[in-house]
Amino acid sequence: MSARSEALATQVARVRESGVLGRSQGLSRLFDYLADPAHAGRTLREADVAQDVFGRTIDLSGDASVRVYVHRLRRKLDDFYAGPGAGEPYRLVIPVGDYRLDLAEAPNATAPSGMRSRWVWPAAAAAALLLALNAGAWWLMASHDGPGRELAHVTASPLWAGLGRERPVIVVVGDYYIFGDTEGGEAPARMIRAFDINSPADLDAWLLDNPAFQGRYVDLDTWYTPVGATVALREVMPLVRQAAAGPDRVKVITASRLTPDQMKTADIVYVGYLSGLRLLQTPVFERSRYAIGATYDELVDRKTGEAYASSAGPASGDRPNRDYGYIAAFRGPAGNRFVIIAGARDIGVIQAAELVADADALRAMGPAGAAFETLYEVDGVGRTNVGARPVVASR
Repeated sequence: MSARSEALATQVARVRESGVLGRSQGLSRLFDYLADPAHAGRTLREADVAQDVFGRTIDLSGDASVRVYVHRLRRKLDDFYAGPGAGEPYRLVIPVGDYRLDLAEAPNATAPSGMRSRWVWPAAAAAALLLALNAGAWWLMASHDGPGRELAHVTASPLWAGLGRERPVIVVVGDYYIFGDTEGGEAPARMIRAFDINSPADLDAWLLDNPAFQGRYVDLDTWYTPVGATVALREVMPLVRQAAAGPDRVKVITASRLTPDQMKTADIVYVGYLSGLRLLQTPVFERSRYAIGATYDELVDRKTGEAYASSAGPASGDRPNRDYGYIAAFRGPAGNRFVIIAGARDIGVIQAAELVADADALRAMGPAGAAFETLYEVDGVGRTNVGARPVVASR
């Protein structure tokens, strides 16, 4: 291998290791394709990239999806060399009009910040603020010892007894993917949450099917957790640590990071909205008395056909409203425990967390090891829960 080839391979490895490409499978596939030594010396066409990377035939007269992805990849490379790769002796570039990676010597001086896309820093700052607020809330809730509850007494209840004793515990917090809308400009003007777009890969796929939005909707590699889920952690985390006999046996991740393997090898405690279950949705609802209704704010009783719809979403700060909390426990095929502490909206999940930390409420949830679920009707004012009563308990 020549010195130039070695330098190019080194830069490819640096970019991959940095994580600058985020979780966009489309960008990662494009980068790997252009970095493949098998393509060295070959003149790649736009149609080649469309077919080999995205598995589609494009109309070159009206479909700019490949060019948009190449433009996004150039921006990611610029981000890398303006940040973690600023000290590299070489940099990867995609020559204008070509579909290949090339190697260029880095300038002697560090590139000025103005060379970055004008919207990168504002978007990154907004994303960092969002992540910092989430992380701060997580730390506060997860490190709190609970409001003076007798943890040992509560965790001796059927719901918590034995959790984490045979395998580690993963606390899964429901989260949501958001992306940017440039509204035709250069900088994202707003952030969007769409229920059918739950990851950078989903956004990539959606944009391939809707090329008119290429360049307008952009991946910010950003997720958020609802306030209700972080507040609920304040009640749940001390209980989980107590049940598992130590914090070293407990791990907290977001639902977007949960893998099928983890669902087999760990006891799982979910905290969040019903709409944020992700991989957990199928195992929860395939054995449930309830089904998701017209929206995730509605549960339908399969036996009676009665619908339970939350009104907590659009509620104003001082208006009475109603939500639903959901608590369930069951064992997976591997014998591991699943505990679901959820709600349609904030007051539902907060109320559910308070119930699983209440010894009196826990006594009615079934014998140790038994599968059960209970739906609670939760009354509230604005974003504050004020009380709950069980609708239906099933064992």
